[in-house]
Amino acid sequence: MMAAFTLAHLSDPHLPPLPSLRLSELVGKRAFGYLNWTRNRHKFHSRDVLDALVSDMQAQTPDHIVVTGDLVNLALEAEFAPSRAWLESVGPPDLVTVIPGNHDAYVRATRHRFAEAWTNYLVGDDAPDRGVEFPAVRRRGPLALISVSSAVPTAPLMATGWLGRSQLEALDRVLAGLSAEQAFRVLLIHHPLRSDARAKRLTDAPQLLALLKRQGVELVLHGHDHVHSTIWIDGPNGSIPAIGVPSASALAHGRYPAAAYNLFSIERDGAAWRCEQRVRGFGQRAGVREFRRVRLS
Repeated sequence: MMAAFTLAHLSDPHLPPLPSLRLSELVGKRAFGYLNWTRNRHKFHSRDVLDALVSDMQAQTPDHIVVTGDLVNLALEAEFAPSRAWLESVGPPDLVTVIPGNHDAYVRATRHRFAEAWTNYLVGDDAPDRGVEFPAVRRRGPLALISVSSAVPTAPLMATGWLGRSQLEALDRVLAGLSAEQAFRVLLIHHPLRSDARAKRLTDAPQLLALLKRQGVELVLHGHDHVHSTIWIDGPNGSIPAIGVPSASALAHGRYPAAAYNLFSIERDGAAWRCEQRVRGFGQRAGVREFRRVRLS
């Protein structure tokens, strides 16, 4: 049996602090977002927490790291250079994969800036010269990381996501092609596949769930909800775990837990896969610790 491959997963760093804004930038959805940040969100997102979490994650020496979106807050021009610098501090593009979240495509004016700033962390292995396209596939060890983008600009007070017909059709083809390979397929998406919050849901989740029931993957990783989450969805050969994680910069508040990340240990076990999840994060005591270990398959 080969050594296990370790995949780290964190999400929604919402990099603080918010840079200075020009008055001309405070229009439309950004005005609502700015008020929410200054009155509420800035109290619960800490750069010190984020830095400590990333440091602990790096000390675990994972083989690869995935970040499932929402690196920035209002998609201001001034946010993208710092977000690129933060990604580089996490690791080089061959060791880190990122996908966008709804805050990274917050408004139409800058909806494509994340692709320009994070290109090397987004592109698939097969078509790096074509730029950023979704779905994108990256093969790392026994894994096939399949990135999709649910990040679209929405109206004020809305945080829904959408894949769209063309991306779903392309994902269908990608998964059909991967079915012939002996790969552990990990789907990366920002929005959860099920949501009770109408304003935060993936609007074409039923179509994606139907696709995954037909084609299958071994694991789905997402962010967006800022909570620990595990649901099981139908696949062609059994249930598929879909796992979310709290914001990587969060202080515990209300129903939202403190910052945490996931570590997945993945190895081939005969004709099947073995996958174990470990959760590390901030709890009641100071510092980052492991507080959950779950056998997923």
